[in-house]
Amino acid sequence: MLLDQNAVLSDAQAVAANAASENVMDLGVAGNAVPGGLFAVCRVDETVAGASAVGVALQTADTEDFATPQELAGASFAAADLTAGKTVFAVAVPAGVKRYVRAYYTVTGSATAGKLSFFLTDAVDMK
Repeated sequence: MLLDQNAVLSDAQAVAANAASENVMDLGVAGNAVPGGLFAVCRVDETVAGASAVGVALQTADTEDFATPQELAGASFAAADLTAGKTVFAVAVPAGVKRYVRAYYTVTGSATAGKLSFFLTDAVDMK
């Protein structure tokens, strides 16, 4: 799987509290910008500890400040399932994408460790 630096929304981002991804992707216009589709993928870079669960979501909005974000896809994972090296989220980006996309993490409890990467790609490596 090849990654485009511009499609990396989080690169080993610490998930100690609720937070948006470090990066926002500007698609230029709303709509399905990539023929054949993209996948949203979340990978665990450092095992999550302390929290009881972490929610991962792909969000979209008309404005870069995400004043009114819309969730395109999301899931919640028990901390025990968030171990280093594991791909926990890999879904096709659905129709309805607006101009901007980002990842959003919702942490339940008090995380003392844990880093996640979230990116868009045209192929998924599930090793």
